Amino acid sequence: MKGAIGVGLVGYGMASKRFHAPLITAQEGLSLVAVASRDAAKVRADLPDVPVEATPEALFARDDIDLVVIPTPNATHFELASQALAAGKHVVIDKPFTVTVAQAEQLCAQAEKSQRLLSVFHNRRWDADFLTVRNLIDSRSLGDVVHFESHFDRFRPQVAQRWREEPAPGAGAWFDLGAHLVDQALVLFGRPQSIWLDLANQRDGALVDDYFHAVLRYADKRVILHGGTLVSAPSARFTVHGTRASYLKHGLDPQEDLLKRGDRQPAPHWGEDWRHGMLTIGQVREGSQPELHEVPTLPGDYPAFYSGVRDAILGRAPLPVTADEALQVMKLLEAGARSATTGTAVEL
Repeated sequence: MKGAIGVGLVGYGMASKRFHAPLITAQEGLSLVAVASRDAAKVRADLPDVPVEATPEALFARDDIDLVVIPTPNATHFELASQALAAGKHVVIDKPFTVTVAQAEQLCAQAEKSQRLLSVFHNRRWDADFLTVRNLIDSRSLGDVVHFESHFDRFRPQVAQRWREEPAPGAGAWFDLGAHLVDQALVLFGRPQSIWLDLANQRDGALVDDYFHAVLRYADKRVILHGGTLVSAPSARFTVHGTRASYLKHGLDPQEDLLKRGDRQPAPHWGEDWRHGMLTIGQVREGSQPELHEVPTLPGDYPAFYSGVRDAILGRAPLPVTADEALQVMKLLEAGARSATTGTAVEL
């Protein structure tokens, strides 16, 4: 694409194949120039016209790449991102940012010094249900929120043979799924006063946490973030109670499943979720009945992340997710891990 921002993709695992490559190639103004992978045949099966570099270093050395995307195992994020920044590239890292706060702070400082843009793929800010919840809160349809509960539950009883399930820095459900929920909570409510976290390995053969339950304490509300891997009954994705009304929503955003089955943008009805939530407005006067209203779920919009990154590189808009915002997520993930070890709440 003439005049497009050249993008280099490091690795071609699940995150690259399912999320990043499809979203990048569908985005006007971005061009996937090359992929670094040890399995060239795997890349060419999906992207026959995209060159494959044998190493990340070879990818970083290309003059036709402006932006490097790093959807690799969590423990590799810091080193790869640091090398890409040193090579003069803008960088997007898949979540979580890094595996420690110290690493995230170093990358923030390096990006600022090199005057390169650094972002983290917190794509679930553009989930259909989250966009709907955010709109309800911002419009004060619920009144003042006093209780917010966010679940990311799945039924996966078998432990998979993959790096996310193996003991290593940044592995486990808390750093994987918890990173999404923490980021969403920070977007909605800002930094809490404290965090308390319970972790467990519930499945037979589980080597890392596959269950988490976090309580974020705010002065005027409690925020519960929960994830389980042995949940066969459909649980509510969001439960929100306010001084005026409550909102309940079931079902996960459909965009990951769309990408998994091969749907690509532009596509009709992209991100639409037919599982609408229910708004219950409390009694407005004595003897009256609560009012129930179906709330149409706003369409999800994962492509907004990369269109935002494109516009930020071109100087048209701020980054859709800043490095400092991702750093705040890391601080909560790390504080939560300390809480799980000590069994006590960690003040922030």
